[in-house]
Amino acid sequence: MRELKIFVINNYGQFCHLIHRTVRDMDMDTHIISNTTPVDAILAERPDGLILSGGPSMDRVGLCNEYVQQIDIPILGICLGHQLIARSFGGQTSSGTSGGFADIAVEIIEENDILKGLGSTTSVWASHGDEVTVMPEGFIHLARSNVCEIEAMRHPKRPIYGVQWHPEVAHTEQGEELFLNFFEICENY
Repeated sequence: MRELKIFVINNYGQFCHLIHRTVRDMDMDTHIISNTTPVDAILAERPDGLILSGGPSMDRVGLCNEYVQQIDIPILGICLGHQLIARSFGGQTSSGTSGGFADIAVEIIEENDILKGLGSTTSVWASHGDEVTVMPEGFIHLARSNVCEIEAMRHPKRPIYGVQWHPEVAHTEQGEELFLNFFEICENY
C-alpha cells in the first residue's frame, strides 16, 4: 500500500493524538488538523482520507458538519466523530445507558469494507456516555452490542463510516485491521 495522506480532525478528545500516532506508525503521512480549518484549506492539501476524532462535547465540533457534507473523500468517524456523522445526515444521538470506558463485545452485522475480516464478534474499548440512537435514513447498520444498538454504520453511497469504539487503543482487539481497511478504502477511492 502506498503512503496516504490522512488528516485527523481534532475534536479535542483525549485520544486524538493517539489516533495520529497510530496512523503515523502504520506508515501513513498524517497531520492533526483543527476542526475549525475551512473546507477549502483542507481540499487544497489533497488528503486521501479524514478521521474525525472523538471529543468531549457536541458544543466544540467546529466545521465537522461541513466536512462530511462537502468533502468527497473517505471519512471515518470515531466515537464523537461517529455521532457527528449521524447528526450531519439527520440521525439522532443521546446519552447512553452505559457511560465511561469499558471492554465491549461487538457483534458485526455486516462486514462491509470497513469491518472486513473482523469476524462475527470483536472485543473493543468504547465509551457510551453519548451514542447514536437513530441512524440517518438510508444508512447501513454494520455493528451492535448489548449496550448500544448502533456501534457502527456507513453512508449508503459515499465512503463515510462511523464506529462508536476506539480502534486506536491497545484494548481494541482488531483496531489496526479496521485502520488498514480504511486505508484500503482511501487508496481505492
